[in-house]
Amino acid sequence: METAKKAHEDRSTDQQWTDVQIASSVLSALGEKDKGLLLDVSADVWELRVLLTGTVVDHQTRQDLVRRVRADRRILKVYDEIQVVSQEEQARRRAASTTPPGKREGAERVVGDMWIETKISAQLISAGGVTSVNYRWRSVRGTVYLIGRAQTRQELATVLGLVRATDGVLQVRQFIEVRPNGKP
Repeated sequence: METAKKAHEDRSTDQQWTDVQIASSVLSALGEKDKGLLLDVSADVWELRVLLTGTVVDHQTRQDLVRRVRADRRILKVYDEIQVVSQEEQARRRAASTTPPGKREGAERVVGDMWIETKISAQLISAGGVTSVNYRWRSVRGTVYLIGRAQTRQELATVLGLVRATDGVLQVRQFIEVRPNGKP
């Protein structure tokens, strides 16, 4: 029974479709600004709330991206968690996403972030009392960002405990609402 529960999101099909449309709009806004941003910035959408994560090289780019995203009137809330990093750090992150393993230099953080996300996925899927499909997560430079919905405060505590205990996680920032069965 627990497996069946984990495979079903609490969002309605209409809500999922609207969130997909918003995500597509956000990706278009990133690409219009700079195609390279599609590698550097991620947008996770849950119930009309958008979590922006990733890295950019200056505050102006960050502000412009957030402004573009907020222009979509369907969005209820934008969580701006984009980090501003040096151009050298940005170049290392891009190289790590396209360079084969073994040839990567200075890309340990990016590889570490991908590994953290993989470990979190496995932990949440196998955790009892957690509906893992109701969460999205990203790791950026060791900080894990979560968005979604917990059915209970206990479920939220379980999720946060698992993420915080994950090797490599330096900090956790969460934007999870607690609402049983999607009730407001």
